[in-house]
Amino acid sequence: QVQLVESGGGLVQAGGSLRLSCAASGRTLSTYAMAWFRQAPGKEREFAAAISWNGGSTFYADSVKGRLTISRDNAKNTVYLQMNSLKPEDTAVYYCAGRPPRYSGPYYQLDGYNYWGQGTQVTVSS
Repeated sequence: QVQLVESGGGLVQAGGSLRLSCAASGRTLSTYAMAWFRQAPGKEREFAAAISWNGGSTFYADSVKGRLTISRDNAKNTVYLQMNSLKPEDTAVYYCAGRPPRYSGPYYQLDGYNYWGQGTQVTVSS
């Protein structure tokens, strides 16, 4: 059974930074694409960032480009999300997700991800 556990969320002022981590256990996810999604209160879950299995390619939602950076360390089975210049509209629960290599659809589609973490709250105050 695969478990994804996010950490690093919290309360930060606008303009501040946070670094989220997602640690996988139960099996290696080194062949999986990984992504971060987020869900604000009353809104649907949305794509934030994704990274290919070897870290060679990254993808970002337009709303976070230039401020969020996704990375991974396959030796540690961990994915990171560095969040800089945070805005109040970044407030959401952030979820880590893993997608198997057999899936070839767009990275922003939720359907392709079969492993999800429980989420970590990020709150940005103005």
